[in-house]
Amino acid sequence: MKVGVDSSRCEAHGMCEATVPEFFTLDDEGYSSIGTDKPVPAADEDRVRMGAQSCPVGALTVSDD
Repeated sequence: MKVGVDSSRCEAHGMCEATVPEFFTLDDEGYSSIGTDKPVPAADEDRVRMGAQSCPVGALTVSDD
């Protein structure tokens, strides 16, 4: 599984980072800085999926590669 952020949609709400702070990272201005294809450790997939779904503007995508 991989997660990516559409930086043009991210509005720096920080909900992803609040949900799974050890996976989701934010830049100095509060925007997601995870990139486009960050691999998710198998043990964290459920939590990271919830973190991605917590984004109020849908800026995060999950792919089950």
